[in-house]
Amino acid sequence: MEERTGGEPEAERPGGGADEALDRPLPERVRRRVVAFTGDAIGGLTIAELPAPLRQYARFTPTRRAKYGGNAMAAALESDTVFRQRIAGRLRELEPELAEAIEGGTPPAAADPVEVAAAAYVLRPEGWVKLVAAAGEEAQRAQAQRAGEEAERELARLREELAQARATARSEAERARTDLEAARKEAEALHRKLRSALSDVKRGEAAVRKVRAELAEFRSQAAARKTAADSEARRLKARLAEAESALEASRRAVREGRSVEDMRVRLLLDTVLDAAQGLRRELALPPAMQHPADTVDAVEPGHLTPKDIAHRALSEEDPALLDQLLALPQAHLVVDGYNVTKTGYPSLPLEKQRLRLLGGLAVLAAQSGAEMTCVFDGAELDSPVLLAPPRGVRVLFSKPGQTADELIRQLVRAEPQGRPIVVVSTDREVADGVAEAGARPVASALLLKRLART
Repeated sequence: MEERTGGEPEAERPGGGADEALDRPLPERVRRRVVAFTGDAIGGLTIAELPAPLRQYARFTPTRRAKYGGNAMAAALESDTVFRQRIAGRLRELEPELAEAIEGGTPPAAADPVEVAAAAYVLRPEGWVKLVAAAGEEAQRAQAQRAGEEAERELARLREELAQARATARSEAERARTDLEAARKEAEALHRKLRSALSDVKRGEAAVRKVRAELAEFRSQAAARKTAADSEARRLKARLAEAESALEASRRAVREGRSVEDMRVRLLLDTVLDAAQGLRRELALPPAMQHPADTVDAVEPGHLTPKDIAHRALSEEDPALLDQLLALPQAHLVVDGYNVTKTGYPSLPLEKQRLRLLGGLAVLAAQSGAEMTCVFDGAELDSPVLLAPPRGVRVLFSKPGQTADELIRQLVRAEPQGRPIVVVSTDREVADGVAEAGARPVASALLLKRLART
């Protein structure tokens, strides 16, 4: 913006119309032109020469000034005489011929009435109110003329559509008459086919009567054959009964032979047991003082349990605590996905938050070998997610009407008692709920620290 020292604005010229006032609102087209010119003229004023409400728009482009500060500029022109006189001075510099003609009372006849009215509103010469009113009436006449022309174009369009509709109706009627004639011809052909079909039905009924007679004869022959087959079946059943009797007799003989063998084996076993007891007495062997179960290495009552291992000499904020928890046998890590991502990198889009977290969990799963499940809230999704879960990480989204917290609690309840389950969430309600179910809650910050080391 050009910096210059603005002196006092020139006083209202003698005989001017500054005291005149409009008896109606400024026409909209004139108002827009006044605002546009004011927005251009502000570029030639200093900050000190602008009213306080307009200083915030000083660095805007003229178009943005008119868009965002139009109301403020119109109000300043109406209420601030000094500011209006400065804008009038800029108008005299930029449009000297137009300003001189308007102030002289002889506006150019070929000039746009809106342009003349806007300049008159800023300059305020004698009779400026009449110029503004004349511009408003001219704008109304132009608008009415445009409305009439638009109505004539609409009427012409409707007439054209009516003509097209009539032509379409005539063509449709002609097509309907053609279709009716074709339907009549088709009906006559169908009548002929119907008469032919009735003749075929009569011939078919005669053929059916003939087939029924043949079927009755065939049934009598089949009945005779069935009687012969029944007698043959009875004879075969008698022979089968004889064969079954012989088989049962042979099985009975086999069972008797096995009983003798079982008796011999039992006698041999008793002999071996008696010999072993005699040998023990002869060698004076003491009874066994240790059992196989005594050789199994386990934690005795009162000693540390696997849960206590994760507490030894480690702070709740030490990432090594998570490593010790995942080192427990059959450990299962359940992660509240969005709780972790919105704690670690909330500024990223949801898709990039998911990909970053799942990538870190995949590396952690490969290092620890523990089972891992990452749960996301499905209510925050606008559409189904096309996601390929990384190797070693199970990815779940909650169903509609279900939160990720509820799904995490279901996962914990589904696990057997005694299995080490670690739940990562900063939500206190989730942490308390899974702790009651036997799981070990840890903060999201602890997992983020651990993933930062991978």
